[in-house]
Amino acid sequence: MSAPDYIEYHDTEWGLPVADDRTLFEKVSLEGFQSGLSWLTILRKRDNFRAAFAGFEPAAVAEFTEQDVERLLGDAGIVRHRGKIESTINNAGRVLEVQDELGSFAALVWSFEPDATEAVMEPITPESTALAKEMKRRGFSFVGPTTAYAFMQAMGLVNDHLEGCFARDEVKKERAAFVRPT
Repeated sequence: MSAPDYIEYHDTEWGLPVADDRTLFEKVSLEGFQSGLSWLTILRKRDNFRAAFAGFEPAAVAEFTEQDVERLLGDAGIVRHRGKIESTINNAGRVLEVQDELGSFAALVWSFEPDATEAVMEPITPESTALAKEMKRRGFSFVGPTTAYAFMQAMGLVNDHLEGCFARDEVKKERAAFVRPT
């Protein structure tokens, strides 16, 4: 946990509230890629993922073809897992559908904000289970309850910085000032 890039991510990004759909799509995609791997592996490949997946612009990724899948399977800079690559492409289309229906992907995600939002530190919660179920109902893939909770932590739906962590109070302030999407 002491790797400089991990510390930078923890100190400046993890847990801060996000409402930008592109950023949310990136975060949920990377959490899916992380499944079965270390977060540090994904974090160190994040710039490569961004380049490979058109900056995680959902409209661009939704247009990827089988030729793009083959290109990505040959890209040593990312995790070369066909299911996760195809899932990311699929999920881009689902984000676009949610945007058409609700106005934003953020509106869907933030509707699952739990009442108790601090230091749960459980891999699965009722809210992450409900979010995963709703996303699966909408056709998303690679978003089980554990992945959904890691996504909730990363994008600030919960504040799991522990008591005594300097970032806990900063995230708490950011969350208090954050305007939730509707």
